[in-house]
Amino acid sequence: MKTFTKIFEQKIPISLDQAWNFFSSPLNLSKITPKSMNFVITSDYTEDTKMYPGMIITYKVSPLLGIKMDWMTEITHVKEDEYFIDEQRFGPFAIWHHEHHFKAIKGGVLMSDKLIYGVPFGLIGELANAIVVKKQTNDIFIHREKAVEKLFGILK
Repeated sequence: MKTFTKIFEQKIPISLDQAWNFFSSPLNLSKITPKSMNFVITSDYTEDTKMYPGMIITYKVSPLLGIKMDWMTEITHVKEDEYFIDEQRFGPFAIWHHEHHFKAIKGGVLMSDKLIYGVPFGLIGELANAIVVKKQTNDIFIHREKAVEKLFGILK
């Protein structure tokens, strides 16, 4: 299976504490995910719930043609105010490893993501990635960037 890597960085004009509090709350993920994904967190968490190693988060998502799918991720690593990592346990990808890093910088926070993913079905999956999945993944990060800018502003 071939894997693909996406790197994304965004500067946000908020404190490290504010960034961590927002992004480490599982329920906030739906606030920065495109509506077209029909993304719904089905885990029973509250706004105050913070991520911890071993946390399982379940979702309903429609990544393609409006078809609803179940998705389950596990938070595998957390270092408060620095990073957390989620990995798919069940869902549309053959592999999903997503690192979220936060670093205080002048005027705000540098948020960095590293996503490593693989699409199932061998060569057919690689073709699907080339035609649909790569673009859709990029579009999700572009949407997230705009949603984060709308919520917190732009750090220049």
